[in-house]
Amino acid sequence: MACRPAFIIAISAALLAAPSAYAQGAGEPTGVWLTQAGDARVKVSKCGGGICGVIVGLKEPVDPATGNPQVDDKNPNPALKKRPMIGLPLFSGMQPVAPNKWSGQIYNADDGGTYASSVSVTGTDTLKVEGCVGALCGGENWTRVGR
Repeated sequence: MACRPAFIIAISAALLAAPSAYAQGAGEPTGVWLTQAGDARVKVSKCGGGICGVIVGLKEPVDPATGNPQVDDKNPNPALKKRPMIGLPLFSGMQPVAPNKWSGQIYNADDGGTYASSVSVTGTDTLKVEGCVGALCGGENWTRVGR
C-alpha cells in the first residue's frame, strides 16, 4: 500500500493537467473555417513553422454567368486568372507572433489583392482574420465547421 499515495498524486496531476491541455487545443487554428459571409470554407493547416489556408469549398462553386467552376478572375496576373477557386491558397508566410496569433499575408480573391494580415484564435470556434492596406485595416470572424 506504500504505492497508493504516489498513485493518487499521479492521478491528481493528470486531472489537473487535462483542462490545461484542452485550453491549448482551443488555440489551434487548424481545421475548416466558414468565412463570416458564409461564401467559402477555408482549411487551415500547419505549414512549416506557421500556418497555411486554402479554399476547400464555396457556397456557389459554379459561376452562374459561365456555368463553369469559379476561377480567380480578379487576379491581376493574367496567368493566374483561370486557376480554380477551390484549392486557391489564401495565406502566405503566416508565422506565429504571439500565443494564438499568426502574421503574414492574405490573398483577397474578391479584388485580386494581397494584404498584410494577422490571424488569431479568439475562442474554440472563432478565428479572427484581419487585413490592412496602409493604415486602413478591417477584419472578420470565421466560424469553425470542422477539424
